Amino acid sequence: MAKRKLSLATIRRVARSFPGVEEGTSYGTPAFRLKKRLLARLHQDGESIMFKIGFEAREHLMRADPETFFITEHYRNTPSVLARLDRLSAGDLAKLLQQAIAAR
Repeated sequence: MAKRKLSLATIRRVARSFPGVEEGTSYGTPAFRLKKRLLARLHQDGESIMFKIGFEAREHLMRADPETFFITEHYRNTPSVLARLDRLSAGDLAKLLQQAIAAR
């Protein structure tokens, strides 16, 4: 994974490149949905982004790269994972959004 923080402008550009993805808010932060179903949202810590990718994919990512992927207690029982923005590239973001779309 890359060592740079993704900007909100980059996140928006990548998310909107997927047909049908719309921006809104969730918990007061920018969020991205497809057909009203949440795919991803910026976490309120300002340092990470949440993806709804499924439990199996989440466990795989957290085992493969625990410095990038993690959960908080809030997400323990949801099919979501948090990723540190300073560890993702735009390409990584696109792959994770694709996973979130596939998990719908």
